[in-house]
Amino acid sequence: MTAIINRRPAEGDRPAIVYRAAGDRHVLVEYGEMALDLELNFFVTAVTAHLAEHPVPGLVEAAPGFRSLLLHHEPAIIDRKALIDAVNEAHRAQRSVRSLVLPSRLITLPIAFDDSESREAVRRYATTIRQEAPNIRDNSNIDYIVEYNGLPGRDALYATVTGTEWWNAYTGFFPGLPFMFPLDPRNAITVPKYNPTRTWTAEGAVGIGGPCVAIYPVEAPGGYQLFGRTVPVYDVLARHEVFRDDPILIRPGDRVRFEPVSEDQLLAARRDVLENRYEYVIENDQFSVTDYLARAAEVRAEADTLRSAREAAAAGTEVP
Repeated sequence: MTAIINRRPAEGDRPAIVYRAAGDRHVLVEYGEMALDLELNFFVTAVTAHLAEHPVPGLVEAAPGFRSLLLHHEPAIIDRKALIDAVNEAHRAQRSVRSLVLPSRLITLPIAFDDSESREAVRRYATTIRQEAPNIRDNSNIDYIVEYNGLPGRDALYATVTGTEWWNAYTGFFPGLPFMFPLDPRNAITVPKYNPTRTWTAEGAVGIGGPCVAIYPVEAPGGYQLFGRTVPVYDVLARHEVFRDDPILIRPGDRVRFEPVSEDQLLAARRDVLENRYEYVIENDQFSVTDYLARAAEVRAEADTLRSAREAAAAGTEVP
């Protein structure tokens, strides 16, 4: 017995599509092969936007993942076959993946590297869970991230984080938690997650797990290696006007750019958010996949050289 209820082969640069049953009221749509390919996510983003602009009666929600779309439908209004037909129409309406122009916003956020709250989360972990964990150096994960990626020092890590825009492929796990990937391949870094996980992480902490950077929207357990903190990105109480229409700041398809600040400056900004005085810098824009691919191709050789050098420098680094 299989959960697959429909499939379509790849067509040109359009990905293959597999439809899976996911309970009585959900259908999971998977695109392409199981690989870290931003082009697949661009297609997911385009289909999600199309379904939002052209509502399908009975489709309650379309929740995007990295290379998937979870469709929540009301069976009394639309059955699976009709739902798949409607979503196939959305697929046919998309342009070639490499010529997509996607709705996007560029959000500039301050970041205080090596902040005291992130250090406190690491300290608690070392004290209560795993004192000799190899990813902990002086109550910090930063030197481990640097070593694992073969970077020359902390400043190189900070320049890597601030030197690119980070594409939010999807939001999930916790409400408002963005999963972001660098748009400049020269800034791609990776690091293993905690083993076992932490029991506490400060709201606003910024960390990396695998190749993905995330911002913790609430106090929570977590496994990403922490390197800084930013302003709130989620507030169900809407204490700042930016959250009044939506408690989630960073949407799928948005881009984030980090600007370094001191911890004192960050704490002042965080107070201003709670008092509705802070000015979030958000630019409405469009994202051209064609332009992105052209820029990525221009720096591909340099990115490959950097990756090889980092892998060689990091060889033998102990995994948590």
